[in-house]
Formats: sequence, C-alpha cells, structure tokens
Amino acid sequence: MENQNDLRLSVSDFIALTNQTLDYAYPSVTIEGEVASFKVNQGKFVFFDLKDTGASVGCFMTVWQLRVPIEDGMKVIVTATPKLTQWGKFSLTIKAIRPSGEGSLKKSFELLQAKLEKEGLFADERKRALPGLPQHVAVISSTQAAGYADFVKILNDRWGGLRVDVAHVQVQGEAAPDQMIRALRYFNERDDLPEVVVIIRGGGSADDLAAFNDELLVRAIAGSRVPTLVGVGHEVDVSLADMVADVRAATPSNAAQLLVPDRTEIIRRVRGQVQSLLPRTEQAIAGERALVKSQLALALRAVDRRVAHYEVQLGSLQRVLTELDPRRVLERGYALIRGMIDVGSVIEIEKSDILIKAEVQNVSKK
Repeated sequence: MENQNDLRLSVSDFIALTNQTLDYAYPSVTIEGEVASFKVNQGKFVFFDLKDTGASVGCFMTVWQLRVPIEDGMKVIVTATPKLTQWGKFSLTIKAIRPSGEGSLKKSFELLQAKLEKEGLFADERKRALPGLPQHVAVISSTQAAGYADFVKILNDRWGGLRVDVAHVQVQGEAAPDQMIRALRYFNERDDLPEVVVIIRGGGSADDLAAFNDELLVRAIAGSRVPTLVGVGHEVDVSLADMVADVRAATPSNAAQLLVPDRTEIIRRVRGQVQSLLPRTEQAIAGERALVKSQLALALRAVDRRVAHYEVQLGSLQRVLTELDPRRVLERGYALIRGMIDVGSVIEIEKSDILIKAEVQNVSKK
C-alpha cells in the first residue's frame, strides 16, 4: 500500500531540490586535490577531475576563470559550489583555483611565463624609464604590511615632499589579484595621472606571493598607461608581476631607493663638487687676471707708441709752421708790401722792425 507521506518528485524537481539543499548546506567549499583529465572544450569550457588517493570528483569552469595555468598532476586548491547536473552527475562548479605546494606553484609559474614571454610582454624594448624625480606617486599595497611601512619611511628619509596616493588592497589570497587590478585601473583612469604606479609587498612563502603570478594582474600591469615599479617579496623572490613591470625592485625598500634619489647623498655630492670647483675657479680667475694685465700692458705700449708717433708728426708740423711764419721771413731782411701796385698809389712796407708808407712812382715788368 502506498505511503501517503512519500514525496513524489519528477527527476527535474529532484535535481533542483538537491541543488537547493546543496546551495543551502554548502554555498562554497574549498577543496585541495590533484588535477586529472584536464581538457578545454570549444575554447570556452574547462573540465577536469580533482582527486586524491581515495576519491575523485568532476569539476567544471569557464576558461575566463582560469587565472593561472594548470595541467594534469598539479596539486591545486579550488573554491567551488557542489552541483548535481541535469544528467544526474555530481560535479563542482569552480569559482577560483590556485596551485598548491611548491612543485605545482613552480610548474604553473613556468607555464604562464612561457606563454607571456612568447607574446613579448617581458621584452626590454617595451619597458619605460621612471621619471627622474617624480612629484606624484601612486602606491598599491596593504597599508598594514611591514613592507609598505618600510617603503614610506625610506621614501621620506631619502627625499620627502612627494604627493603619494595609496590604494589599500589585499596582497595575498583569492581576492588580492582583482583588488590590485581595480586599483591599477583606478589610477590609470584619473584625470590627474600619477607619474608612476608602485606595487609592493613584503616577503612571504611562494603561496603568499602567488597573487602576483595571476595572469589578469600581469596583463593589467603590462597595459598600464603609467610607468610601473613593482617590488614584491625578498631579493630572491621573482614574480611575473616583477618581470612585466617597467622597473623591478628587489624589495619594497629597494623600490623607494629606485624611485627617488638620496637627498643627503646629493647634498654631499654637490658640496664635494663645489669644493673641487673652487681651486679650479680661483685658478681660472687668476689666469684671466694675468691675461687682462698682459693685454692691458700691450694696449698701453701700443698707445705710447701711437702717442710718440703723433708727437713726432706734431714736431715736424710745428717746424714747418715755424719756417713758414712771415715774421721769420721779415727777420731775414725781407719786406712785406700791402696795397695796390699802381703808379701814384700809396703802399705800406713792413720790415721786421719798422712800417714804411711810400708812393708808387714807377711800375715796370721784369
């Protein structure tokens, strides 16, 4: 006899009810396992199995959600929603995936590095130089991190007086890449563009730094309108964000050193240059003074020669004038006659010591 309390469902209703129950009980699960049977269909859909030594579960996601390369044998951590498909197959709908463990992280890094290198994103010819002394800097970092504090301290110690706009973001974990991408987009879309965008994070494990190997973040850094300076981890740590940046800093502290010069060092250098210039300047002044004295002495001697020349000419002219003086002619016995030389006219005869008036009685040609 049929139990009236039995709930009779269609297959579709059963699957829908099961998914509602799963959504309520497990809205999101995080699972670690090994990738198997990885494949991409139609360039859009990603399928793989997530397994361990005792079990396996199918996984589905879109290719646009795949932010890091994966392949069979890699250990990964997925954030997913459990689903029962219309065909009655249980699977995980993946929301996020990241490599787990040193080996998988290294393999994912190498796969993405090779892909981006082939596209030319790491080429030196596409990299830009930083401004010599920027006045407006944008920083993307966690303001609570020690690396950020070190960066700000060294920046102020070395130069100071800069305008620094800061975007506080997570720098590790699942949400970190998207937060950094939004901050980078914000600074690139402002009317008053900063002169450089600095992305920094202190040291950590390979898993902590995995956010800086996110493909979308790396591409966003490569596409920045503003020159980029990235300093992540310790000196030995290298991320794809470092490699694609216009300038890579070994650490956040090194980023501050690369960004601005050391004011104390510049003052010391300028003082040294001034001190080294003083003897040369004094020597140059002494040389110019000696040259001026020499040229002045030459000019004075030239003037003296010219004056002496004119004095000789003047003496000659004076002698000529003296010889031509009528009084000297009269002293030699000659006479000076004034008046019309006509018969009957009166003329004046001047001698050196007397004047004579006489009447002309006869005029004849010689």
